[in-house]
Amino acid sequence: MKYKIALQKSDEGYCASAPGLPGCWSQGTTEAEALKNISEAIREYLSVVNEKLVGAEIREVDVTV
Repeated sequence: MKYKIALQKSDEGYCASAPGLPGCWSQGTTEAEALKNISEAIREYLSVVNEKLVGAEIREVDVTV
């Protein structure tokens, strides 16, 4: 699974966010560390979303961009 992320250089290193996942962000001293950290943050974010969906009737739709 792939997610688009925004990566910005800061005074402390790099800041990374997943615009499609509100509130999902991380940082790192290096670009590689920030990418590793945002990957983990996305996994944790999606885990929480999946927990909230337990017991719900789920459907999937196709979206063309």
